[in-house]
Amino acid sequence: MTDRNTLADSFLATTDWARATRAPLAGDASNRRYERLTDPATGRSAVLMDAPPDKGEDVRPFTAIAGYLRDQGLSAPQIYAEDAEAGFLLLEDLGDALFARVLEANPTPERHLYEAATQVLITLFDAPLPDLPPYGPPLMAELSALAFRKYRMGITGDDGGAAVTRFLPRFEDILRQTTGGRQVVALRDYHAENLIWLPDRAGPARVGLLDFQDAMLGHPAYDLVSMLQDIRREVPAGIEIAMTELYVSATGLDDHAFRTAYAVLGAQRALRILGVFARLATDYGKPHYLDLIPAVWAHLRRDLEHPALAPVAELLLEALPAPTPEALDRLRPA
Repeated sequence: MTDRNTLADSFLATTDWARATRAPLAGDASNRRYERLTDPATGRSAVLMDAPPDKGEDVRPFTAIAGYLRDQGLSAPQIYAEDAEAGFLLLEDLGDALFARVLEANPTPERHLYEAATQVLITLFDAPLPDLPPYGPPLMAELSALAFRKYRMGITGDDGGAAVTRFLPRFEDILRQTTGGRQVVALRDYHAENLIWLPDRAGPARVGLLDFQDAMLGHPAYDLVSMLQDIRREVPAGIEIAMTELYVSATGLDDHAFRTAYAVLGAQRALRILGVFARLATDYGKPHYLDLIPAVWAHLRRDLEHPALAPVAELLLEALPAPTPEALDRLRPA
C-alpha cells in the first residue's frame, strides 16, 4: 500500500507547491494531519490537510461548508487544490493567531475578540440554510449517552444500562421541548482553539474558521454554548453574559426560551464530550484529553441546575462518577 507521504508528494506535484518546505502543524482529535507549506522563492505559505479515507475521513464536507461560509462573507480557508479520492486538500493559511494563544499573551482584547466571534454566529443566523442533516433530539440524546457507555463504563466497568434506559427518553423529551423552532448552521466545534484572529480583515471576517466539517443544522444556541462554555479556557462570566445578551438582542429571539435551550444544549454537549474524551483515552491512547474532563464536569454541574433539566439532573449526578484523580486514572491506557 502506498504510504501517505508518497501520496501527498504526488498530490503536491500537481500544484504550484511541489518544491515547498513542509512542517507539521498541531492536529486535532480526528485522524486528519496538517502540514504548513512554505514556498522558498516567495515566502508564501499554505496548509496541507491529509485526511485518510481508509480511516473514515472525507474532505468533501469541509470543501462544501468552507464554500458556504465564504459565500456569507466569513473567513473559512480558500481551497487551492483538492483530491477528494485520496483525501488531500491544499488550503489557505490563516496563520497561528488562535484566540486562545492571542488571549494567553494579552487578555486585554478579550471582549473585542468574543464580540467578533459572536457576530459570526449572528451572520449565520441570518444566512440561508444549506442542505445539511439535522442535529436533532434523537441524535443529540443518543450522543449524550456516551457519558454512560464510555465515561462511566471506563471508570466503573458498568455502563449503567438501567440508568441509560431511563435517561434517554427523558432527555430526548427535554431536547424536543426546548430546542425546536429556528435552525441555523451549527459548526459544532466553535471555540477559542478553532478561531483565528485576523485583525486586518473587517467585521465578522476578522474571525478565521477551522474544524467545521461536521456542521449540521441545529439550534442557534449550540455554537454560542460551545464558545462560551469553553473546556480549554475559562471564559469570564461577564463575557458569557454580555455575548448571550448581544446574540439575543441581535437575533430577536425570545430571551427566556433561548437561555433555557442554552443550558440544555450545554448539558448535552458536556455529556457527549465526557464520553468522547474518555474514548480518546481508552480506545485511542490519548490520555491528555483526560486533563480537560474536570472542566467539562464543572460546566455540566452548572447547566444541570436549570429547572428544565430537573427530570434528568439527579439521575445523571447519581449515575456518573465525579472525575476525581482516582476515577480519571482508571481511564488512562495501561
